[in-house]
Amino acid sequence: MALAIPYYPVNEFGPLMKGLVIGGVGILHVFLAQFAIGGGMLLYYFEGRAQRGDADARKFVDGYFRVLVLVSFVFGALTGVAMWFTTIQVGARTIGLMVDEFHWLWATEWVWFSIEVCAGYAFYRFGSRLDDRARRSLLGLYAFAAWMSLFWINGILSWQLTPGGWLDGNGMWAGFFNPSFWPSLFFRTAVATTLAALVACVVINTMDLPRERKAELIRRASRFAAPIALMPIFALWFLAVIPEDSRTWLLGGSLPMTMFVGVAAGASMLIGAYVIVGIMIKRLTINIATATLLLVLAFGATAAGEFVREGARKPFTVRGVLYSTSLTPAEVAHLRVTGATVGDPYPLRDEARYPTAQLQRGAKVFRVLCDACHTKHGSNSLVELVRTWTDDQMRLNIAKLQRTKGFMPPFAGNAEDVEALVQMLKWEVAGTPRSWPASADPAVVAQIARWLDEVGTSPMGGR
Repeated sequence: MALAIPYYPVNEFGPLMKGLVIGGVGILHVFLAQFAIGGGMLLYYFEGRAQRGDADARKFVDGYFRVLVLVSFVFGALTGVAMWFTTIQVGARTIGLMVDEFHWLWATEWVWFSIEVCAGYAFYRFGSRLDDRARRSLLGLYAFAAWMSLFWINGILSWQLTPGGWLDGNGMWAGFFNPSFWPSLFFRTAVATTLAALVACVVINTMDLPRERKAELIRRASRFAAPIALMPIFALWFLAVIPEDSRTWLLGGSLPMTMFVGVAAGASMLIGAYVIVGIMIKRLTINIATATLLLVLAFGATAAGEFVREGARKPFTVRGVLYSTSLTPAEVAHLRVTGATVGDPYPLRDEARYPTAQLQRGAKVFRVLCDACHTKHGSNSLVELVRTWTDDQMRLNIAKLQRTKGFMPPFAGNAEDVEALVQMLKWEVAGTPRSWPASADPAVVAQIARWLDEVGTSPMGGR
């Protein structure tokens, strides 16, 4: 079987795991973008109140909150570009497949985003000169365009975890309106309105108004956080439609994933309880310190939620199609025969550092199969992970990788690749000495080959 397996240039981020780089940019982007969506809705609502004679609502719309919404969609756009830029350095094939499948829908999302930007800038620049009807129309256009941008990108992103009928050849729309499309969309909409309400509470506390009038504005803004009460329903809906193995990772199969689920759920519950019971029912006054604390909790919930969303896809970046190594299942089977690095055209940046050809091969295997999720020395360090393992334990665990950890993809190389990686890791654990004996025992390679044959090339979670 001859496959044209692409090898892309790889950038290194030092001790930072590549996923952390993408995640850091992505979390900031999601937080800002979702606030920009909810902020537009909140501005539209308060503009309506202002046109009915509420002077405080007018002051809110024309004041600092309007600036924050503008800043959020500007920085949301910048971090969005940064997120895709960093992502294509790690998962170029994944982004390429998404563009191939959804280029017209992605273009549609960009059209709505362009409308959002134009409407937002127009209101910021000319809002004070417009009559009431034009002001509200412009804000309505901004809010609707922002939500439509979310609508389209949500379908593309949710497709990665639940491609649904697209896997069976049912086309682009089956992939877009996939099983997790609606729960994800409703959940993100609830997050967007909640973030807008929390930021509004902070802003209102900075306004030069009597305490009673501030409290009235806060109570009205807090209504936009009411959808947080529905978020558990949307979350349970999401859990019900995702693949069974992904659900297992989230609900106890992977302790870090379960912890982040708990962080997201706990922070959201605290925010919801305070807003609904404290502000809306008990009519408590919220000061700027409490409002800021709730907003920080919301950022933590957003960060944990995005970690969960990304982690639930393992061992794939596109479920059933591309592994986190950017290889297809068919390519994994092919590389079991040919070796993982046979078509890799790129030399090692620090090739002279490795004293033997076997160690150089091991470093290339690490770059092709491990580097997307691990570092040698740093975040999620592979060297530290195996430091206490015996030689045969390393060989067995790497050869049967998908059984060692069910959210890992199958090892996409042959027995010589496994041994080269083992020797490279042992050499790193030993402190990178200047000389290192080659491992050339045919019995060892034969045993690794048997382990590879036993485990096969299928993932543990199935399709």
